[in-house]
Amino acid sequence: MTPVAQTSLDTTAARTGPRTDQGGRRLPRTLHPLAWWIWALALATAVSRTANPLLLFLVLAVLGHVVTARRTTAPWARGFKYYLYLALTVVAVRVVFRAVFATGITPHDHFLFALPHLPTPDWYAGIRIGGPVSLEAVLSSATDGLRLACMMCCIGAANTLANPKRALRVLPGALYELGVAVTVAISVAPQLVQSVQRVSRARKLRAGHTRGLRALRGIVVPVLEDALERSLRLAAAMDSRGYGRAGTATRRSRRITGALMLLGMCGLCAGAYGLLDATAPAFLGLPAMVVGAALCVAGLRIGGRRVTRTTYRPDPWLLPEWTVAGSGLLSAVLLFTHPGYDAAQLNPTFYPLTWPELPLVPTAAILLAGTAAFLAPPPHAPRTEPKAAAA
Repeated sequence: MTPVAQTSLDTTAARTGPRTDQGGRRLPRTLHPLAWWIWALALATAVSRTANPLLLFLVLAVLGHVVTARRTTAPWARGFKYYLYLALTVVAVRVVFRAVFATGITPHDHFLFALPHLPTPDWYAGIRIGGPVSLEAVLSSATDGLRLACMMCCIGAANTLANPKRALRVLPGALYELGVAVTVAISVAPQLVQSVQRVSRARKLRAGHTRGLRALRGIVVPVLEDALERSLRLAAAMDSRGYGRAGTATRRSRRITGALMLLGMCGLCAGAYGLLDATAPAFLGLPAMVVGAALCVAGLRIGGRRVTRTTYRPDPWLLPEWTVAGSGLLSAVLLFTHPGYDAAQLNPTFYPLTWPELPLVPTAAILLAGTAAFLAPPPHAPRTEPKAAAA
């Protein structure tokens, strides 16, 4: 079969639906990167609504399962464990800060230990440095840190599962330059992970046995050098492709686009504030958000006329993309609307110290987000070279 015919068949299959083999199994393909980002951001939004440690641990388990089942063999797909290390660091720092800058304990708290107390002046009232530390304070700070850690792991899962460079192709033309900047920013962590892995492998090949702080110098310097070289190559590539050009757009067109986008963003912020605050006027809720969204869309359409881009073999958006994105959005909606359960179950109290409950509906919502491991098509298997026949 000729390459042109094969490409035609692939394009037809991408438009009609997911491809399957003769046994009815789905063939490997890469899911649309925007679907993974919608799923991860929706799950992070759901995490922001709860401080229940049982639900937060369940979110981490769901993230680990989905990443393990659907990550590719790309170098950036191996970096999720580094996000877990960062999450543990966040929790530890939060606990240490709460223990050092303690606010005292009550007679009903469970005393753990006491730190040296440093006296503070009268104008520094309200802040206590050192002193007794209670079990309730440690658990409360650990839960707060765990919530932030879960949100960071959600972003790490999106960076692990989706190629950020492919997500740039689906942005509107007006956001192309902004999308390039965002893509460069969010790809810093995966690229640093790749650099650390390459340097570590090189040190092992050169019989480097130093560990701990002594090995830091031999790792940091090559990683920084690699990052600098990569930045210079990126700057040269962006300059050769005309990044930052104004094109045929007039000054008046650019001003109109900027004004529409600015007013639209103000409308979205006002609408979000009106929806979250029950005491806000009615016009600051859904009407302001609708008007802001309309202004943003108008600004994007006007600004997109001056940017002409072509896409080679665009990523299809099929049923798996809808189901993966929908599972994350539905979990966020269930944790925001509180159907069938008390909202207080999402934020248990540690004063007095009680075991947190595991509400049924939020648990089902988080497990629903975990179905992305089955809804998404399997990733491409690594290519293996055929073994040479025995002589």
